[in-house]
Amino acid sequence: MSKQNLRQEMRQRKKAYGSEQLHRMSQPIIEALLAHPRLMSAHTILLYASLADEVDTHELINTLLQQGKTLLLPVVVDDHTMKICRYTHDTNVGHGAFGIMEPQADAFTDYEQIDLILVPGMAFDRHGHRLGRGKGYYDRFLSQAKDCYKIGVCFPFQLVDEVPTDEHDVRMDEIITQKCAED
Repeated sequence: MSKQNLRQEMRQRKKAYGSEQLHRMSQPIIEALLAHPRLMSAHTILLYASLADEVDTHELINTLLQQGKTLLLPVVVDDHTMKICRYTHDTNVGHGAFGIMEPQADAFTDYEQIDLILVPGMAFDRHGHRLGRGKGYYDRFLSQAKDCYKIGVCFPFQLVDEVPTDEHDVRMDEIITQKCAED
């Protein structure tokens, strides 16, 4: 299956579930993340502020801030680039190009300080391959942060047998999903 066809299939699956059910399905995935040893021991974490069709990370962000973690969120700079910025409860935020909550702060560039990266995607396979939305933001960024441990985060229906890959695609070290009672 081509990348374009797999993206379309995932969009249809997400639409069939609807945003309310996706939000409910997020809970056991977030619980699995919070219990993960890598997340528990991490000090500096790059994660994402979720869109309505992604595993909902908004409560996770608040929980991690309460635990004293240093949080970084991506900010879309232009059609090809994203930067990462520190996020705290006091950080001014805006809504970026895709309606995503983005911190209005200076770029964080000390990638060696990042202990863990939580990465969204359209689809993942058990070999750590990830299919993004097609703009390449994460692959370009992750190629600069090669030594960081990367966890792909997805709903169970986003885990497929094989994700088509290109040489520039960056593999995840692990995929976290959780079988939900609704499935």
